[in-house]
Amino acid sequence: MARNSVLVMGGGAAGVEAALSEAAAGNKVYLVENLPSIGGERISQGRIITDGDAFNTPDVAAVKSHENIEVLTSADVEALIGENGNYRVKLRCRTPRVDREKCDECGECIRVCPIHMYDDYNEGLEWRTAIDFFNPESGCYNIFREEMPVCQQTCPINLDIRTYVGQIADGKFAESLATIRRKLPFPLSIGRVCPHPCEEVCNRGQKDEPVSICFLKRFVADYEAGNNATPIVQRPEAKYSEKIAVIGGGPSGLTCAYHLALFGYEHVTVFEALPEAGGMFRVGIPEYRLPKEVLARDIEFITEHGVEIRTGVRIGKDIGFDDIQKEYDAVLIAVGAHRGMKMRVKNEDADGVFEGVKFLRDAALGNEVPDRGAAIVVGGGNVAMDVARTGIRIGFDAINLLYRRTRHEMPASPWEVDAAEDEGVNFHFLVTPQEVVVKDGRAFGMKCLRMQLGEPDASGRRRPVQVEGSEFVMKADTIFSAIGQVTDNTLVEEKHGFQFGRKLNFEVNPDTFETDVEGVFASGDAATGADIAIRACAGGKRAAESIHKYLREKK
Repeated sequence: MARNSVLVMGGGAAGVEAALSEAAAGNKVYLVENLPSIGGERISQGRIITDGDAFNTPDVAAVKSHENIEVLTSADVEALIGENGNYRVKLRCRTPRVDREKCDECGECIRVCPIHMYDDYNEGLEWRTAIDFFNPESGCYNIFREEMPVCQQTCPINLDIRTYVGQIADGKFAESLATIRRKLPFPLSIGRVCPHPCEEVCNRGQKDEPVSICFLKRFVADYEAGNNATPIVQRPEAKYSEKIAVIGGGPSGLTCAYHLALFGYEHVTVFEALPEAGGMFRVGIPEYRLPKEVLARDIEFITEHGVEIRTGVRIGKDIGFDDIQKEYDAVLIAVGAHRGMKMRVKNEDADGVFEGVKFLRDAALGNEVPDRGAAIVVGGGNVAMDVARTGIRIGFDAINLLYRRTRHEMPASPWEVDAAEDEGVNFHFLVTPQEVVVKDGRAFGMKCLRMQLGEPDASGRRRPVQVEGSEFVMKADTIFSAIGQVTDNTLVEEKHGFQFGRKLNFEVNPDTFETDVEGVFASGDAATGADIAIRACAGGKRAAESIHKYLREKK
């Protein structure tokens, strides 16, 4: 008869020895191991073996046959409550994907498995298939399947990449698109503009090259559009009467509105200051990268879920923020970062000097824009690339792009830099602007200074240092500043009580996206500062979840 219950966490050599010792003393032992089998891994590559070291082979067979030992593999300890002599333990056991009672160890699954990866048992020195022995001595199979794959973890909105790519491979295109749209209502748009950080960590890249995750998303969305298929609109069973205002009809605001509609909210209204919805999707990304009819299809899918969009309405001008707070039960601010940052150089307010983001916005809306002569673009991000490439398309004779570091440090996507260069943009690296040269009351050029790289700064990039005596003037008819954007927070006033960050973004709780004002949330660039579109969409989804929780807890 066992006297006490003993929990041993870890099924390596030490755990096996402890379990056998406690069981021999008459205790009931629970041996918990998060891997598929007990016995431990091989000796670490970093361990130095010296004379006198002993090699102990865990007696796995004795553990399995001992009546007082219960082995729990593929298990994690989630909670441990109590004190000595009276503990309560919460375990989560993952279901084995191989039925050990039916498996006859023929090994056929290993021979036909098409997926190869580093061997987690042998310190990555060899390859293994997705299904294999974790530890050949124990005879326990393991199917490699993370709780969340690294690509999904890296995706800001955590798309179920493994599932939707697998569905495409099986020819289940409609099911794949439905999987994507459970989280992301913009598969057509994101499939064209996302810098796909997921692909940078794709496990397949360790063997040859990453899976084309982003293009597959675009493919399956284009397939639906190309075949004039009707998108599946989800109709939630729950119905909620609360009214929610979403200020800003860009990627974050529309994603939030979409998920609120999926929760069952029947009165979600999006207020957009521009003539058409889309935010930075519409006016920040040029037509050649994201055609407007493509964006319109994504937006139509959102409105079919019952979301109302009011365009041409600017909060703080056409409607006061106080009125919004009175009329709606919850408010999301997702106004984006539509104001360009200043270069902080002399004469930058002269005629002929423009904000890059305003130039892109005017070009997208069909407004008058400069289009002749030579232009200078200052900046090294994707907005700078968009300004430069748009300038090429609308007719500038020459586009000269100035960046104070080298090509290697540019934050722009490498393929955008390559495309700009192929299209004729002239890059000038290690050059920083000093002063806008003015002639007859108008910008005539830019006085510049050459740089050299010094020690790394807080961003991890080497800090540019001025080279004394290297001043020169580059002539230009038009100068564009594209060094970053800030949020236009003029829709609210000081009396409302909001706190702001250094880029005029609304300060929020990073977990809930709540501002300091009761019932008001913020997401996207309005909360984080200028960032990539998929991260704005992710913020909108999380904000919708927080708004739903906030409203339900008030009931």
